[in-house]
Amino acid sequence: MASTTTTHSAAEAAAQREKARRAPAKWLLAPAVIFLLIWMIVPLGMTLYYSFRNYNLMMPSMNGWAGIGNYDYLWTDPTFWSALGVTLLIVVVCLAVTVGFGMAFALLFHRNFVGRGVARTLAVAPFFVMPVVTGLIWKNMLFHPAYGLLAWLSRAVGLEPIDWLAQFPLTSIVIMISWEWTPFAMLVLLTGLQSLPEDQLEAVRLDGANKWHEFRHIVIPHLGQVLYVVVMLESIFFLTSFAEIYTTTSGGPGTATTNLPYYIFQGTFAQYDIGVSSAAAVAAVILANFFAIFLIRFVAGNLNAGENR
Repeated sequence: MASTTTTHSAAEAAAQREKARRAPAKWLLAPAVIFLLIWMIVPLGMTLYYSFRNYNLMMPSMNGWAGIGNYDYLWTDPTFWSALGVTLLIVVVCLAVTVGFGMAFALLFHRNFVGRGVARTLAVAPFFVMPVVTGLIWKNMLFHPAYGLLAWLSRAVGLEPIDWLAQFPLTSIVIMISWEWTPFAMLVLLTGLQSLPEDQLEAVRLDGANKWHEFRHIVIPHLGQVLYVVVMLESIFFLTSFAEIYTTTSGGPGTATTNLPYYIFQGTFAQYDIGVSSAAAVAAVILANFFAIFLIRFVAGNLNAGENR
């Protein structure tokens, strides 16, 4: 009995010492945590507040309480629903393209071949180009119908050049964003591949597994958490895509490439309607959270199903 009491007392003393040791760390982290909370909560709180007010910078005398009037306006605004659809389309298609090509490039650069270092550097380069520069490069050097590279190639083979930004605006935006973000997916997936134990691959090869079985049952489960990180981070950035649209199509033709960030930008800096723009921003935050929850469950469900197989 005495030994049990002594052991219990020793455990309590060790726990108290550990708690005392961690106490200074909490105080040191407190300023950074408080700063981040203020940095996030204050803008979100102001956005939520203005979303319930009639607040137009061009008509300050009309500033007043609107209730859910701004949200009612969004509900009946076809441009808002079009922007919502464009946003979701950009996210889904760009995710499929970047993850697919990123995986292909990661598998390629995981192998040894002559010039792999140079090829890897060239493949990574687009990720370090700023979004505004990406838009200008594709608009003036590649997509331009008169002196762009694609127009020159079309004329070289006897075809009529295509005005990509006018005829296929949304496809052009998807191409630009995918070109910019495929290297990110490749880098993260390549890092995951380099941590793959070779003994597992050797074991399944000895058992007679082909390349597809090796990829499906060994590589994909091993890259589960890595794929989750890639999908989540890219989804956040795709939901907030703006610079590529601003520098190339300006949301057009019409509203063909107007996504939620550009819709909010137009409402704020073209119409000066802070109330409706704030309501749209709140809707964008809600959309991002719903999309993240759905994505987490979808990815987690597929990974668990793969592991169970």
